[in-house]
Amino acid sequence: MTDAKSYRQILRSSVIIGGASILNILVGLVRTKVAAVLLGPAGVGLIGLFQNLMSMASTVAGLGFGNVGTRQIAEAAGRDDRHAVAAARRALFWGTLLLAVAGAALFWALRDVLAVMVVGDARSGVQIQWLAIGVAATVGASSQGALLNGLRRIGDIARVSIFSALLSTVLGIFLLLWLGQTGVVAFVLVAPLCTLLFGYIFALRMPKVSLPATPWPLIAAQWRMLAKLGAAFMLAGVVATLAQLLVRTLVQKHLGPNGLGNFQASWQISMTYLGFVLSAMGTDYYPRLTACIDDRVATNRMVNEQTEVALLLGGPVLLAMMGLAPWVIELLYSRQFQEAQGVLRWQVIGDLLKILSWPLGFILLAAGNGRAFLITEAIGFGLFVILTWCGLPALGIQATGMAFVGMYAAYLPMVYWLAHRKTGFRWSPRIWRQSGALLGLCVLVKFLAEWSLFAGGVFSLVAAFGLAIHAMVQFSRCGASENPVGRLCMKIFRKLPIYK
Repeated sequence: MTDAKSYRQILRSSVIIGGASILNILVGLVRTKVAAVLLGPAGVGLIGLFQNLMSMASTVAGLGFGNVGTRQIAEAAGRDDRHAVAAARRALFWGTLLLAVAGAALFWALRDVLAVMVVGDARSGVQIQWLAIGVAATVGASSQGALLNGLRRIGDIARVSIFSALLSTVLGIFLLLWLGQTGVVAFVLVAPLCTLLFGYIFALRMPKVSLPATPWPLIAAQWRMLAKLGAAFMLAGVVATLAQLLVRTLVQKHLGPNGLGNFQASWQISMTYLGFVLSAMGTDYYPRLTACIDDRVATNRMVNEQTEVALLLGGPVLLAMMGLAPWVIELLYSRQFQEAQGVLRWQVIGDLLKILSWPLGFILLAAGNGRAFLITEAIGFGLFVILTWCGLPALGIQATGMAFVGMYAAYLPMVYWLAHRKTGFRWSPRIWRQSGALLGLCVLVKFLAEWSLFAGGVFSLVAAFGLAIHAMVQFSRCGASENPVGRLCMKIFRKLPIYK
């Protein structure tokens, strides 16, 4: 490895955020299992539909302020400009507060329209109106997350994730046991409310801004900048959430509530197990990339390093998930969800392409190239919807997994070309070898598992174990001889929030 210090930084952040994500995942598994047992596929599908609707509304209401706020704070902090950091913090706080209130009010006013469009039943407006609270909470939490992220408060971000997951799980399970099917909306709301609560607590622990109050004209100028850059990112977020909502609507229309529940199960697992890899990119990699985006050499080195670490960490998980899909689905949900295993295997292949594309996509975010980011997201997710729509009548639920692969097969070359155009980026030979070998193994395990579940499961575990050993060897080389990986890992693990 070419830059031991940079790799150690990436590994340290990945372990801290990844450790928090793993605990978050384990806690979430309990929450998901309870929901699956109590509500069945239809109830799980409804939860996914409400979560998707709330996510889309909060994305529109947030106007991209959280995403761009991270970039503005990280850029100012990278220049060590305290006045610019203070102005960005104040503008972000007041801006997201206003947007949260306005977004919640508009969502509540449109509750009946949304009920007809999304659920197909105007009577559902009584349930949907309460999601306005979640919209406000999500927008508010994005401000706190942007502040912690921009200032690279990695430990605090991990603590917010852990504590909010624990509390939301306890409350969510209690509400479902108490209210049953009628507690679905409350179950959906507890997660954003808990994130807002703990985000506020840890934001209060930040050093106070000791500089003179920022004049309102300067805050207004910050708002214009946030809105100008954030609008494109907001639209990209709307495209993503709207595409997921359309796919869920198509699945429910063609395959009914049970089909929607199986899609939600595979989608939730796919989005969850990679969280420990991808979340580190947004919390540490993105601010660091923003600070050095004008330095082509440093940028390209960092992207290759982040991609390699993501492949090394995610590879064993991808292979294990490919072979163990039926048992994982039964463990996390129930036997009623076994149709989801075929979808999940296709999504694993798509997730490998996703791991390769994400570090490249952050180049567009760090450079503030909102137009290019919006276009690539629109093409990718548009293809996802079209392929699902075309495939559902003939292929059934499997079409959603194949469409997911098709989306990232188109998205990856686009962001690679844009990254090359912006910084002259190229993958290192090591990335080509690792990604090619991992793709070949995933395809091999898929066909083997479809021939024999037992053979596929055993082979995937052996291959995943081999990749994990390879990753440990590679990480051991990231430090100098006087700082072996064992000492490095212990130093990192002791910094995890759970040890505090």
